[in-house]
Parts: sequence; structure tokens; C-alpha cells
Amino acid sequence: MRNTFISTLCSLATLHKNIFLLCGDLGFSVLEPFADQFPDRYLNVGIAEQNMTQVAVGLAFEGYNVFTYSIGNFPTLRCIEQIRYDVCYHEANVKIVAVGAGYAYGSQGVSHHTTEDLAILRSLPNMTVCSPSDPVEAKAAAYFMAEHKGPAYIRLNKTGEECIHDPTLDLHIAPGRLIEIQPGKDSAILATGTILSQVIEEVRQAGENWAVFSAPFIGGYDPIELIKLAMRFKNLYTIEEHQLNGGFGSSIIEALSDLYSNKKLNRMPYVHRIAIPNQFLSVSGSQHYLRTIAGLTVSNYFD
Repeated sequence: MRNTFISTLCSLATLHKNIFLLCGDLGFSVLEPFADQFPDRYLNVGIAEQNMTQVAVGLAFEGYNVFTYSIGNFPTLRCIEQIRYDVCYHEANVKIVAVGAGYAYGSQGVSHHTTEDLAILRSLPNMTVCSPSDPVEAKAAAYFMAEHKGPAYIRLNKTGEECIHDPTLDLHIAPGRLIEIQPGKDSAILATGTILSQVIEEVRQAGENWAVFSAPFIGGYDPIELIKLAMRFKNLYTIEEHQLNGGFGSSIIEALSDLYSNKKLNRMPYVHRIAIPNQFLSVSGSQHYLRTIAGLTVSNYFD
């Protein structure tokens, strides 16, 4: 996903002369094509992510659409004060790209487990949060972010993700929209991020007639689309590689509850949240291993 996103951004930079890329002394073997092609719009700030965020804001004030790039928690949690005051408060045209969603860097321990970012970033005013599920959605995210003005966060997995969508598909994504991956009538699973591929496989292996949806963006959901979903399915299951508190599942419940309390929704569906228990994992391991330890599976809900 990171390779697809950066290669797409590199192509877009030939058309959008305002795209500027900053990195925190990493991304080697990934960022070189951009650096070589646009040396005047690329800067390695060093291991100084808070400073990188402030440099990004300065460049944004000069008219650039700035992308900051680092691993998981480093351009997000480490820089939350700068993101809140400098990026979001001023509505700066800065896009934060975090590589290593959830347990992608699982062997590195808790410092590299990116499991609270969605809750924190989506709570900030003016912030758009994007969590692609595969390389096709990552490419579409790059196209969206090249045109989008204002703060945004892009949560990417590390590498090697399979394509869920047809790679030849000219996919367009936008905040508030869900993508139906496969139809079903019994229940619906809403997934965000690369755990979607696991969900699809579990549903197929179980032979369940469950619908599966991808949520490339967190929050700001189209109310008409949510109402149709709630009327169509009695049970909704949300799954994310993120802590239970405040994440994707919480955003769905909030949106549905607001619609129901404002009498725009006749009934509330049962929403079952599947996420990381609100605790740190004291073990390290592969992404698949840590997902298993955290209980990130929909199979437990099948009859």
C-alpha cells in the first residue's frame, strides 16, 4: 500500500505543482523516486517529527499541499499538539501519512503498535481521516488527497497487501461513502483498513450470506446511506485494527444514534463492535499473530 500510495503521489506531482513531501528519516527504497524526480519539493527533516509537522504548516502557508511521512505513531501521537494547534486550528493544507497501521510493525512492540490513532485524529476539528483497505483504495486516496484542501490523515499498512478491488478499476472514494464489496441479506460487516481482506475470507469460508462493506473514510457518513443500511440489516458488525474506544465502530454508533434521536431513523440496528480490547498487548509478533491474540475475527459471530 505504501508503495502504491507514494508512486501514485509521484505521478500526481507532475500535474499538481504544489505537492510537497516531507519525511522523518525513513522510507528508504520507497521515497527515492519522488526525491529524485522532485528534489525541490522533497525534504528529509530527520528524526524530528514535531518539527516536521511545523515545517509542513509553514510550507502549506506558502501554497503547498504538504504530505508528511513516517511510521505509525511518530507523525501522529508524537505530534498531536502540533497537529491540533498548527495544522487543524489553522486548517493548513497538510496531509499526515502514517505507515504501519495497527499491528503492521507488530514485532517492534507497543511503541510501534498504532492502535489509538483513529480515535485521536478523528476527534480533531477540520481533520479528514482516511483508512484504505488495499492498494486500489490507497491509489484512490492519493488522488483524493491531491485535490483535497485542508488537514487529513492517511493510515496505510506496511506492504504486501492483496488487492480486494479490481486493480484495473478507476475507483473513486470520498468521505461519507461506504463501498459494498459483496452483497448479502443476513447481516452486514463494515470494515476499515487492511483487515477487510481477512473478513472477506472468513465470510467465504463459513459460507455465510453476509454483506461486506469497506469504509475508506472514518466519520462524516452520508445520512441517507446509513439510513438505508440500518433499514436493510438488523445486525451490523464493525471491525477495525484499533482499540475499541473511540474508533471506527464508535463513529458508526454515534452517527446512527444521532439519526435515531433526531427521528430520521425509525429503528436502531444492533451494532456489534469488533476491535482490540482496551488494553496494551505485552507481546510482540507478526500482524496476523497479534490480530489473533486481540480477537480480531468475525468468525465467532457466525451461527
